[in-house]
Amino acid sequence: MILKFRDKKLELGKRTIIMGILNITPDSFSDGGEYIDIYKSIYHAQKMVEDGADIIDVGGESTRPGSKIVSIDEELGRVIPVIEELSQITNVPISIDTYKHEVAEAAILAGASIINDIWGLQKDKQMAVIAKKYNVPVIAMHNHDGNEYEKDIIEEIKMFFNKTLKIAKENNISKNMIILDPGIGFGKTYEQNIEIIQRLEELRELGPILLGTSRKSTLGKILDLPPKDRIEGTLATTVIGIQKGVDIVRVHDVLEKKRCAMVADKILRK
Repeated sequence: MILKFRDKKLELGKRTIIMGILNITPDSFSDGGEYIDIYKSIYHAQKMVEDGADIIDVGGESTRPGSKIVSIDEELGRVIPVIEELSQITNVPISIDTYKHEVAEAAILAGASIINDIWGLQKDKQMAVIAKKYNVPVIAMHNHDGNEYEKDIIEEIKMFFNKTLKIAKENNISKNMIILDPGIGFGKTYEQNIEIIQRLEELRELGPILLGTSRKSTLGKILDLPPKDRIEGTLATTVIGIQKGVDIVRVHDVLEKKRCAMVADKILRK
């Protein structure tokens, strides 16, 4: 499957696509405040590209539990200068990590070519309109208020994704433009996160899958280590994800995950 990003494209399925995380926030759980300075953020993005990132995911609002909600203007002030600069110095597709359509549109006009929506087109109904208007792919993540579900967790995620795909269809967005993210760590318990990773292959029927486990608390609970010491845990879930058919992995530590994916791809992908 070829995923088209306006004037760019990536082939899914042949190898694992690496998405590098660029948090321009003071309070992200793993690297909050490290890249709030534009020069540091640009340098870090360039380093991730050199290390093998296929996509740079730029976010201006932390979505960790208990994080502060920022205004549209503040979020724009963080991400737009970085996206404008990055789009001039790299050919790697840029993703905007936001659930606000105003931020998504401004980011696209600044040079982004993917929307990464942690509410899967369901929180802001105008997000699908923007995606269609600019013909950009959407990474639609599963999310939930709280961590209690009436049904089996995978069935709940499937129901959520089917609603996302229905919204996309109603807005004339091709199913081939939607990447699905099960949302590890969002509205889920430790046990639910583990079960989702164990059963990732059950989501494949709905579309391409992105896995985001990098440095997350589920790994921290297993390893009893702080976020930056969870590289090996992330590597383990990366291999498991590839084995179960994941197309994209969203990571902080690009070089290690790129090398890991290269070996796993050689062995597991035909």
